[in-house]
Amino acid sequence: MIKIIIFSIILLFIYIFASKKRTLYPLHMLQLEGYDNEDFNNFLQDNRNKLNRFYYAKQSEEKTPLVFTDRVNRLVAKHNSVNGIVGLIVVVIATILYYFTNNFVLSAIIATLMFLLLYYFQYKVLLFSNSLALPRELEINQGFFDSAQNKIKDYKQNHGLKVLGITGSFGKTSVKFISDTILSEGLKVKNTPSSFNTPMGLSKIINNELERDREVFIAELGAKVPGEIHEVSQLVQPDIGIITAIGPTHMHLFKTIENIQRTKYELIEDLPQDGIAIFNYDNDYVKPLADKTLKKTYRYGMKDIDKLDVFADKISVSEEGSKFNLNIKGVGEIMCKTKLLGVHNISNLLAAATAAHVLGLTLEQIASGIEKVEPVEHRLSLMDTNNGTIVIDDAFNSNPVGFRAALDVLAEFKNNRKIIITPGMVELGDMEVKENEKIGEEMSGVVDFAILVGKKRTEPIYRGLVNKSFPKENIFQVGTLTEATEVLAQISKSGDVILFENDLPDNYNEE
Repeated sequence: MIKIIIFSIILLFIYIFASKKRTLYPLHMLQLEGYDNEDFNNFLQDNRNKLNRFYYAKQSEEKTPLVFTDRVNRLVAKHNSVNGIVGLIVVVIATILYYFTNNFVLSAIIATLMFLLLYYFQYKVLLFSNSLALPRELEINQGFFDSAQNKIKDYKQNHGLKVLGITGSFGKTSVKFISDTILSEGLKVKNTPSSFNTPMGLSKIINNELERDREVFIAELGAKVPGEIHEVSQLVQPDIGIITAIGPTHMHLFKTIENIQRTKYELIEDLPQDGIAIFNYDNDYVKPLADKTLKKTYRYGMKDIDKLDVFADKISVSEEGSKFNLNIKGVGEIMCKTKLLGVHNISNLLAAATAAHVLGLTLEQIASGIEKVEPVEHRLSLMDTNNGTIVIDDAFNSNPVGFRAALDVLAEFKNNRKIIITPGMVELGDMEVKENEKIGEEMSGVVDFAILVGKKRTEPIYRGLVNKSFPKENIFQVGTLTEATEVLAQISKSGDVILFENDLPDNYNEE
């Protein structure tokens, strides 16, 4: 009896040690999926080749490495406890089996097989651990949420804080950073870093970094399902709301454009009666939302000028930036210049300029802020090189509108060879294949070389290029970004313009 117990306990320690390594990769993917078991299950379905192997999956070439946050550490502790308990159950089963059979070899084989199965399905054990940890995490999150919500309420009531909420299918992060720069010309502003747009991300910034002397708090509001904008709005309590643009993003979750419209409009519904709603009137999906709004409304854009409150005309766009005339009805106009690339960035500037006008800045302050705006990282920003090439980094999550805007910027470089490196677009639901094929067709008229990352995923882009008689010898399909840069090194030369369009997160990586 002692012999089988010792043998099983040794197996238990080996199992616990090995399972820690095997858990790292699925734990990383679970973090990227927002600790959502359903999303993680979908990832498992699509990536069996990475997980259904006997050795542990490696974390290779990560762009967003696993971050050992407090939540991760709590989950790891819970998971270790679960592993310890199920391991002890195996020890007990092996001991009972030996007691009834008096057969050490049979009992040892059964114990070994059970530990091997638990090791092999470690990502399923992680799912179970995550389910057990969820109630405590929800309790902790609610505490952070309530504290941040009360702080915002206090600062609004007692210190005159104004909250600018920004949402949209795309453009919201750019508008957030642009607004920060422009508003800082006349006000004390607190912005949120990167793409902090969830209740917990915003709660962290509010609780830890929002100071009492700030006059404006800028909050980006993100959502993947209906109701999430409403939740974030309850947290930040916006006085001014901007809808930047609406289009087919996260279609695998939203299913329809109408669902996206309803979700983004939650921001406007949650504005107070004296709140101010700001809309991109050039966007066909935003326009009807503006037209049905009864609260005070500002429309901005570059089309239908007679219907707009803020607009740009006399636009000049080049590979060095843009110049345009900013018009605010009832106030006046002023010439502005920006180093941001592309016409779509003028739209983003108009959104921020409208908010600045609402908050009391002068035309001169707004124009000064526009000139100071720097490109947002990974959003059509020019990168320094030492080999004579021009690199445009547009690696942030791409969508059909953004992709076309990037191609428009690339086309501005009239006298250069043009190279694109892209894995295509994802999260477009049933539209994904068709949209990628269409973008391939449009790429054919702009680029000289196409390096496609992910051989299976980029097949629609390849078809689109070939459909337009793009030279096959100028198309390179590779498996990883590392391979793409190797190809780039072989074909590029001084003077080339290289566009990095979209950089998929690690949970989309192909092998």
